[in-house]
Amino acid sequence: MTAVAGTQAQARSRTDSPALLARLREVVGATHVLTQDADTRRFRKGHRTGEGGVLAVVRPGTLLEQWQAMQAAVEAGCIVIMQAANTGLTGGSTPDGNDYDRDIVLISTLRLQGVQVINDGAQVVCLPGATLDRLEQTLAPLGREPHSVIGSSCIGASVLGGVCNNSGGALVRRGPAYTEMALYAAVDDSGTLRLVNHLGIALGDSPEEILTRLQAGQYGPADVDNSGERAASDPRYGEHVRDVDAATPARFNADPSRLFEASGSAGKVGVFAVRLDTFPREASDVFYIGSNDPDDLTAVRRHLLTSLPSLPIAGEYIHRVAFDIGARYGKDTFLLIDKLGTAKVPAAFALKSRIDGFFEKLGLRNVTDHVIQAVMALLPSHLPPRMRDYRNRYAHHLLLRVAKDSTDATRAFLDAHFQGREGGYFHCEPDEGRKAFLHRFAVAGAAIRYRDTHRGSVEDIVALDIALRRNDREWVETLPRDMDEVMVHKLYYGHFFCHVFHQDYIVKKGVDPLAMEHRMWTLLDARQAEYPAEHNVGHLYEAKPALSSHYRKLDPCNVFNPGIGHTSKLFGWGACCDQGKPGFPAAYGYDASQDAG
Repeated sequence: MTAVAGTQAQARSRTDSPALLARLREVVGATHVLTQDADTRRFRKGHRTGEGGVLAVVRPGTLLEQWQAMQAAVEAGCIVIMQAANTGLTGGSTPDGNDYDRDIVLISTLRLQGVQVINDGAQVVCLPGATLDRLEQTLAPLGREPHSVIGSSCIGASVLGGVCNNSGGALVRRGPAYTEMALYAAVDDSGTLRLVNHLGIALGDSPEEILTRLQAGQYGPADVDNSGERAASDPRYGEHVRDVDAATPARFNADPSRLFEASGSAGKVGVFAVRLDTFPREASDVFYIGSNDPDDLTAVRRHLLTSLPSLPIAGEYIHRVAFDIGARYGKDTFLLIDKLGTAKVPAAFALKSRIDGFFEKLGLRNVTDHVIQAVMALLPSHLPPRMRDYRNRYAHHLLLRVAKDSTDATRAFLDAHFQGREGGYFHCEPDEGRKAFLHRFAVAGAAIRYRDTHRGSVEDIVALDIALRRNDREWVETLPRDMDEVMVHKLYYGHFFCHVFHQDYIVKKGVDPLAMEHRMWTLLDARQAEYPAEHNVGHLYEAKPALSSHYRKLDPCNVFNPGIGHTSKLFGWGACCDQGKPGFPAAYGYDASQDAG
């Protein structure tokens, strides 16, 4: 166990950098302690937003090294930011600015890959660097799937990142990533770094023994507790999402019922492993639906959620504008995955970041984006002809995947539903269905590419993910004219059956994106929507009371990932405001007169 040394005043003073860096190099090796800006760039700069300085990026190779690096950073009075794949869309695993009161040690867990199958494949234990893609590959020979299947704009996303951020995913039946079974480190209100083993696996007593045995998989069936006292997935979501007349959203990040220790922690603890349920892989069929009347899709959603033999597997919405932007600016992502598979994508992102970093030192931004777009423009369309035809005919598109036991009932309903209506559908061939869903996921990153290749006319992206009430029928947004006029493009897409939508607004040059986002929040509040729905608050959204309370309970000294959700970046959550209140670490002996806040 390790105690943080000193008072707020000491924590505010800059770290004894040479001594700390020497210790970190001793723990993980000199080549895995990065301090130069060019080397740290891809870690301290968010995928879509967020950037700040760090004292060092540390890349441990074992769980024990991760623990020891945390100890060193905490003892030195540093902030600790845990990061896996750095694929988040709200900047939640990078620094945000340079106004922190302590130095930052960013611990990257990419080297800590590992998926351990337990209970004959019914569950897995995932280490910090395990990716969703790797988990899918591990489970495929067993005929099983993880909570989410790969396909977000951030291919290479980590399993632990999904749990820590309550990520939702595209699968209708499974809800947000959730577990009550985790192994994590936390700094308690006395300043002590403690290891908490709630995996339900007997691994020993000391951190050294627990972490070493887990890394090596040195445990057997007798060590695994299967009493069921703790859940390894959300057991209620299937019935929850069927209630289409409920006046509340199906899922959103700040839902208190899904905040539990590591689940929803957003980096406020240092997670070493999570234990998760897996699910049987089902044979399925894909239907592609198009309409110019949103009410058509509303009726489809309500009927299929309540009347099929089994819940739909996935239902993804794309508006025509999002379709077009994705087809042009997500084309390289589509082709990369289509031709080489998801395993190559993280390396491609890392290479792109390094090349961009080189050219930025020469004063040239987004060089790779312009080159990629020029090459993509020379290639023929990558989308199936029937999809392109529906793009020309319909503004609203719904990609529907159902289990084989629901195929006939789905087809019969769609035949009857579209009889005499303008909309329609087609039953996809296997390759069409695969490409339809791949296109949907390429859409999610396309706004970034558009922005980065149109810097002269685009200020930035206002990116929202929102959860509408389950009974909402008016799901198509109409913006006030003055807001609509400052938009270059509006991209609407999302998880239609869960009523979770992604809304990317590409705003014109000179428009204040933050002011625009705040106006959006007011509109969403009037609609009784919850936001964010699944990407978590990061540094874009304000953490609502339930979420902020969860963070403070996990991390009363504010050592891990300070500032998340627009909370305080200060040691002890800003003692001038909180001294004497529950949760303030009085053991630090802070003198409020030292702080002008």
